[in-house]
Amino acid sequence: MYELGFFSPGNSKNRYVGIWFKKISPRTVVWVANRNTPLSDTKGMLRVNSTGTLLLLSGNNTMFWSSNLSVSVSNGNVAAKLLDSGNLVVCKDSCSDQDFIWQSFDYPTDTLLAGMKFGKDLVTGLDRYLTSWKSLDDPAPGPYVVWMDTNGYPQAFQRRGLVLKSRFGPWTSVRFSGFHSKPNPIYTYDFVFNEKEVYAIFSLINSSVISRVYLDPEGNVMHLNWIDPTQSWMQDLGTPVDTCDQYGLCGPYGICNMNGSPECRCMKGFEPRYPVQWNAGNWSGGCQREKPLNYGSDDDFQKLTHVKLPDTQHSWYNLSMSIGECEETCKRNCSCTAYVSLDTRRGGSGCLLWLDDLMDVREYNDGQNVYIRIAAMKSHSKRKVIEVVVATTVGLVLVGLALGAYAWKKKRSPAQNRDNLVKTLSEDYTGGGQEKEIELPFFSFSELSKLTNNFSINNKLGEGGFGAVYKGVMEDGREIAVKRLSETSTQGLKECMNEVKCIHKLQHRNLVKLLGFCAQKNEIMLIYEYMPNRSLDVVLFDETRSSTLDWTKRFRIINGIARGLLYLHQDSRLRIIHRDLKAANILLDNDMNPKISDFGLARRFKVYQTRANTRNVVGTYGYIPPEYAVYGVFSEKSDVFSFGVLVLEIVSGMKNREFSSHEHSDNLLGHAWRLFKDGKSLDLVNAPLLSSCIISEVLRSIHIGLLCVQNHAEDRPTMSSVVLMLGNDGVLAQPKPPAFFTGPELDVHTHPTHEPSVSNMSVSITTGR
Repeated sequence: MYELGFFSPGNSKNRYVGIWFKKISPRTVVWVANRNTPLSDTKGMLRVNSTGTLLLLSGNNTMFWSSNLSVSVSNGNVAAKLLDSGNLVVCKDSCSDQDFIWQSFDYPTDTLLAGMKFGKDLVTGLDRYLTSWKSLDDPAPGPYVVWMDTNGYPQAFQRRGLVLKSRFGPWTSVRFSGFHSKPNPIYTYDFVFNEKEVYAIFSLINSSVISRVYLDPEGNVMHLNWIDPTQSWMQDLGTPVDTCDQYGLCGPYGICNMNGSPECRCMKGFEPRYPVQWNAGNWSGGCQREKPLNYGSDDDFQKLTHVKLPDTQHSWYNLSMSIGECEETCKRNCSCTAYVSLDTRRGGSGCLLWLDDLMDVREYNDGQNVYIRIAAMKSHSKRKVIEVVVATTVGLVLVGLALGAYAWKKKRSPAQNRDNLVKTLSEDYTGGGQEKEIELPFFSFSELSKLTNNFSINNKLGEGGFGAVYKGVMEDGREIAVKRLSETSTQGLKECMNEVKCIHKLQHRNLVKLLGFCAQKNEIMLIYEYMPNRSLDVVLFDETRSSTLDWTKRFRIINGIARGLLYLHQDSRLRIIHRDLKAANILLDNDMNPKISDFGLARRFKVYQTRANTRNVVGTYGYIPPEYAVYGVFSEKSDVFSFGVLVLEIVSGMKNREFSSHEHSDNLLGHAWRLFKDGKSLDLVNAPLLSSCIISEVLRSIHIGLLCVQNHAEDRPTMSSVVLMLGNDGVLAQPKPPAFFTGPELDVHTHPTHEPSVSNMSVSITTGR
C-alpha cells in the first residue's frame, strides 16, 4: 500500500526521502524525512548504521539527515523496514516483537495515518504533532501547527506562527468537543489519557479503505478518504467549518452562533465589556458579569446547553466524581467559574472545573451542557433594607478609621517601619509558635561582620537605592555577597521583604540563590551566592570588557535568561512576574552563566491569574512595556517584553534607553525593526562579534527579540514558546513594528485588554539600583 523513496514535489528540483501511497496518482506524500535539508543533486543514499541510526547521505557522502537516536544498539543485527501500516521502523533482527528502536510514526509531518498517535508521551516528553508544508512544492515546515495541549485538561490547538487559530476539544468520551463528527462505517476515533501518555488515534473499521488526516498549507485540517471509482479524495471531517471556529472570536463569556445576527452574544447574566466596540462588530473584548459573585453557597449555576466546551488551559479535573460532587467542589472553590461532567455516557461521570474566564464557546447541535456560575437571583426587600443600613453604618465607621490610620501612619518614622520589618522577618523565621513562612539559614550580625571584614570598604562591591553590597568569605571558603539595607532606604524595606518571600524556596540554575538573611540589631541583610563576573551590564556595555563576550557566551546567556523566566512563569512552585528584568539584574557566574536576580519588585500570581493592575508603576525606563507604563497592567507578557529588549541589547551591545538613530528618532527596538524589515539585521551586530558568531543564531535571536517587544501583549509569545523557538529552526511569525515605534508603518489598531479610564495614577519609574 505504501512506498518509500526519493521524490521531488511539484515543480521543485529538490529531492526528499518520503513515504507515499503506492497506487494513488498524483503521488500523495504522507511523511518526509529531510524536510528542512533537501538534496540538490540526483545522487543520494538512505542507510541504517550499526547503532540503529538512519542516515541520509548525498553523493559526496555528506550527511543531510539522521534519525538522531537518543540511545544506540550495541549488539545484534539492525534493519529498516516499511510496514504495511506506512510506518518506517528501525528494529533488531526480524522486527517481530514490535519493540522498535525508532519509528516514523513518532515524528509525523503533515499527515496522520490509522494507528498513529497524536499527542504526548508524558514520561519521555516525546511530542507527536502536525506541521503543514510551506507550499505544495515545498515540504519545509510551514506556519501552521496542530498539537495536543496538556495544560489543564488535554485539548488540541491549531496555530499560525504564534497566533492561535482554532481549538479542538476537550475529549467528551465520544468526540472532541466542537467537532462535527458522526458515526461512520470506515473509522473510529479513540482518546487515551493516563499518567504515562495522552493521545488521540483513529482506527480503520474497514482495513481496505485508504484514509488520512491532513493539515494542508492553508491551515485546513481534514479527514480524507480515497474513493477508488472517482480516483479522488473525499473530505469526511474538517475544520475550520465557519467563522465560529476562529479561536476566541467572541472573547471571554461570549458565545458564537453562526445562525445569530450578529454571530456573538453574551452568556445570560453577562454584558459586553466594551459596548462601543462590541456594537461595531469587534467582540474580542468579550463580556463581563452584570452582578458580582458572592463566592459562597448563595451563588447559582445556570445551564448552558448544546455548546462547545470552553478552553481548558486553566482547569481542574477528577475522573471519578459524580456530577453532584462536581457542583459542590465548584461552590467551595472561589476561582471556579463553571463545571461539567466529563464523560457523558451512562448518565455522566467525572468532573471538569474552569478556574478562569470562559473562552472560545460556540453553539452547535452535538454540544454539551455546561453549568456557569452566576450570582444568586433571589432578593428580599427587607433583607436589602437591612443590608443598606448596615453597609452605610459600616462605611462611615471605616472612613473614620481610615482617616485616623492615615494620620497615624504619617507620624510614623522610617525607623519604626524598619523595626517592624526586623520583627516580622524574625517572627517568620522562628515561626512564632506557628508554621515557618521563611525557611532560610539565619546569620547573626556578628557573623556577617566577621565574614565581610567588618564591612570593610575593600570588600564593598557596589551600592544602590537599597544600600551597599559587600563580598564575604565563609569559613569553608565559599564566597558570598551580602546586601545590607540602608537605614535611610524606604523603598528597600518593602522590596527586601518581597524578595525573601518570592525566591527563598525557588531553585534553578539561572536564578541567583538566596543563602540566608539577617534581621538583628535594627539591621536587615540578605546573603546571596557570589557572582565573580558581576552583572551583565557591567560587561556588555563596556567597550573593553564586552570583547570577552563572544557569540557563544552571548547566545548561552540569552538561552539561560529564557529558561530562568520560563521557570518563574510556569515551572516553579510559585508563579512569579519579575517586573524589573534588565541587564543590571542579570548576574554572571565564573563561567558567564546568567542568573536572574533582584526580586524586590516581583509579584506572585495565582495559578489561574493572567494579569494584574497597579497604580504604582515601577520598573526601569527602556524595559517596561506600553500597557504597564500607561495603564499599570502587568502580566507574564511584561517580562517577555523586557526579555526582548535584553536580547536586542545582548546582540547589539547597545543600551535601548541610550540609543539614538541619526536618520530616525528610533530607540534600539525601532532601529532593529527597520534593519529587519530591510533585510539588514546583521548591521545591528558590531563587526568584531560577526567574526565569531553563527549567523543563523544571530538572525534568529534578533527575530525572536522583535517578536517579544511587540506593542500589544497578545502579540508577544510566551516564554515556553521563546525557549522552543530558540532551540529549533522552525518557521517564525513575522513581527509587526515594535512598541514605542513612531514610524509610518505603526499599527494603529488597538487591542485593548481593559477599558481605558481617567485616573490619578502615580508613576514612579526608577532607574538603576
